[in-house]
Amino acid sequence: MHPNGVRGWLLVLCLLLVIWQPLSVAIVVSSMVNRLAIRGLPLALVLLLRLLVTAFGIAAGIALFARRPAAVAMAKTSLVASAAVDVFVYVTPYAPNNRLPGETPWYVAASLAYYGIWLMYLSRSRRVRLTFGA
Repeated sequence: MHPNGVRGWLLVLCLLLVIWQPLSVAIVVSSMVNRLAIRGLPLALVLLLRLLVTAFGIAAGIALFARRPAAVAMAKTSLVASAAVDVFVYVTPYAPNNRLPGETPWYVAASLAYYGIWLMYLSRSRRVRLTFGA
């Protein structure tokens, strides 16, 4: 039997893109909205950027579910964009945080590892190759 179709780890990635990422960003954004008056335009732009990247991730997840030809490229782009936004948020003062001094490198490393693992999966997975002909 050939491993094709959206199952296994590919299904997990789709669910993360379509359900988990939007929920986690919604929680973060809703907790920061009341700080817009103090933090101003920079925070508003960071929140808008996070929403746009999340929307693109949802589109990528839906494309993976629908087995669209460009879905893998979209998912890879979404993962890179999400990693870039995470790192930007972690290393700049625009978004408030509760991290202790010295914890930021660990957050950056964990974020890059998470997205890197998913990128490697999309690049090397037999299921992805057979499902999408990549």
